[in-house]
Amino acid sequence: MKRLLLIMLCAAAGLKGFAQTQPVPQTYSFTVQDAVNYAYEHQDSVKNSRLDVQNAENTIKQIVATGLPQISGQVTFQDYLKIPTILFPDGKGGYQSVSIYQKYSNNAGLSLSQLLFDGSFFIGLKARSTYRELSNKSLTRSKIATNTNVTKAYYQVLVSDEQVKLLDANINQLKQQLDQTVAQNKQGFVEKIDVDRITVQYNNLTTTRENTLRLLGLNYALLKFQMGMPIEYNLTLKDKLADITLDSNAANLNGDSTAYKNRIEYSLSETAMKINQFDVRRKKAAFLPTLSFNANSSILYQNNEFSKLYNQSFPSTYIGLTLNIPIFSGGMKTAILRQSQIVVQKNQNDLNNLKNALSLQVQQANIVYFNGLQSLGNQKRNQELAREVLRVSKIKYQQGVGSSIEVTQAQTALETADNQYIQALYDALVSKVDLDKAYGRIQ
Repeated sequence: MKRLLLIMLCAAAGLKGFAQTQPVPQTYSFTVQDAVNYAYEHQDSVKNSRLDVQNAENTIKQIVATGLPQISGQVTFQDYLKIPTILFPDGKGGYQSVSIYQKYSNNAGLSLSQLLFDGSFFIGLKARSTYRELSNKSLTRSKIATNTNVTKAYYQVLVSDEQVKLLDANINQLKQQLDQTVAQNKQGFVEKIDVDRITVQYNNLTTTRENTLRLLGLNYALLKFQMGMPIEYNLTLKDKLADITLDSNAANLNGDSTAYKNRIEYSLSETAMKINQFDVRRKKAAFLPTLSFNANSSILYQNNEFSKLYNQSFPSTYIGLTLNIPIFSGGMKTAILRQSQIVVQKNQNDLNNLKNALSLQVQQANIVYFNGLQSLGNQKRNQELAREVLRVSKIKYQQGVGSSIEVTQAQTALETADNQYIQALYDALVSKVDLDKAYGRIQ
């Protein structure tokens, strides 16, 4: 018995120690901007875009490095198992075998080459700032997409929380009504069917609240996912729906013909076309000669006996120029150049199409946002009217001039109005984000 007690105590101590070593989930309380800033540091898509920026810098260094002096060293050792020979005339009408090689040889040297002129290289140097700009704009695009996704997910949590509050208010007043009806039924003032009707509504509303709470938890998980935050972390939101301004003046039903210039997508496409234009110039430069400087210094050791290999050395040094003149490539360079020129033409067509598409997005975002505000205002009024109808129906029922069916119908109408208001609220908030994105206001 003592042994069993000792084992149980040891196990309990082990479990306690294990629990103490478990990491405590971190807790955060964020405004929507805090959530966006967190995502900029932790969202994988943004982190990958930052890595692409670093990769672009490495690519630029590679381009620059091709124009810097290239120095290499080489050491060779040879042991001729069978020494090669060549035939020389012996002056008597015959030939004699002569070897110009020694059995053992060791050569060590340094080579240097320096590019003096290469049109492709100089075009690459001019394009490096544009290439850097392209990678930075790609990072900006990723951050804008992350900002949009996080903001929408944040608003979804706020709207779900508002829905829970509306359900709580409806459940509380319905519970009071249910208690009053039960009491009246016991006193014989109302029928049992009236109690049953309200009970059904109360049970349905309670189930809806439980489902909404589960969805609220899922919406929190989605927000954390968009932020790049571990799901097990605790997160609370500082911002409230009242802090969000939905201004009808933000929409311009006439559109803005210049808004596309503020979009990162358009700027990114412009920069990509510049890169392709540089590529055309680089392909043209491939028709020009290239000039490079070369130098080499080496020392050679040779002997037929390994022990005497390093008794005598034969140093050599040279410098020179190499001029490479392209003459004929079978039309390959011309075909490659034309391919690059066609790519630029396609880029221009895509840029024109993107301009029209972004302008269309602006018009669409304006209309959707304006309609969303109209619907939100209308659903808010419907909600207030439904609440007033329910209040009057209860009074009439209590005074005996109304029926329980009217109260039930009014309660159902209020629940429908609440749901429509919640949907309209979310649609308006999302359309506000889309409007800001369409105008290029999200930076």
